Amino acid sequence: MASLAWPLLALVFLVGAIATWIAGTSLAKSTDALDNRFNLGDAIGGMVLLSIAGTLPEIAITVSAALQGHLGLAAGNLIGGIAIQTMVLIICDITAGRKNALTYLVGSLIPVLEALLVVLVVSFVLMGALLKPSVAIGPVSPASIAIVIVWICGIIVINRVRKSPSWETVAPGSRPGRPHRRVPHPTAPTPHTGSSTVRVALYFLVACVVTLIAGVFLQISGSDLAGRVHMNGVIFGATVLALATALPEISSGIGAIRLGDHGLAMGDIFGGNAFQVCLFLVADLIAGKAVLPAAGNQNSWLAILGIGLTSVYAIGIIFRPKRCYLWLGADSILVIVLFALGIAGLVTIPAIPIPH
Repeated sequence: MASLAWPLLALVFLVGAIATWIAGTSLAKSTDALDNRFNLGDAIGGMVLLSIAGTLPEIAITVSAALQGHLGLAAGNLIGGIAIQTMVLIICDITAGRKNALTYLVGSLIPVLEALLVVLVVSFVLMGALLKPSVAIGPVSPASIAIVIVWICGIIVINRVRKSPSWETVAPGSRPGRPHRRVPHPTAPTPHTGSSTVRVALYFLVACVVTLIAGVFLQISGSDLAGRVHMNGVIFGATVLALATALPEISSGIGAIRLGDHGLAMGDIFGGNAFQVCLFLVADLIAGKAVLPAAGNQNSWLAILGIGLTSVYAIGIIFRPKRCYLWLGADSILVIVLFALGIAGLVTIPAIPIPH
């Protein structure tokens, strides 16, 4: 696409973003329908499958960038995407209304556990970035393997707590909504109720293909656009590209809030963020070398920013700020300030690898 004029290149990126939004939304609905029919989330394989389906745009971009050797862009999209997707909760907070903050309505500690899992796996990202490339196991960083193992253990623990918590939460005024999407909503119809399983599976496959193709076009056109405007690949991947891939999360988050599933809205964001960094294992295998040691200090900054934003919302769920200011809870306002400061600080950090 290097031969295209920049307006056409921008159009390709825009079309890819729109396709990602539409296909990603369809993918989410068909995934929910298949999960309802087969109880996929009750098994480890099903949990992994559902997580992969929810992060297909990031998978496409990671694979495409790794194949082309754009490791900074791949790492920036994976790590920076955590901060961007956490910002989706601001839109969810606005959608929840001006009467009560979103974290006040959640009324459950399950999203706090999911947020802690995000903090845990991103901590392994930071440690992996400090490792020497020579400690890799073949083409794979030990940190990439550790991230996947920690994530699997984390979701097993969270699912067990969800099924049989050993504590009770009392949160007056809360409206957490359904504990899981598999639970039928009292008023909203289940996606694809009148369709056969074969047809739903076909919707799922088509949405997967469109999402993957759109992700490749986003990566290629985005990389060229970043080069033409002289924007660092890490910064572009962490902001513009991450925002484009977060469009399905925006759509599903708004939908969950409108259905009254406030806990699910937050849990989906944290769950997607926790799995997203597992894709470093995929990036290692595709690139043929460990990606994390080459992430650089800009990606480390973004990882810390993602931890900070996630922690603010986890504290908000426990502290439960009730009052809203311009449709936003106090925690969402703090997240906006921290994100703005984080991006401002990012552009001042030299794009050099972390010394080993």
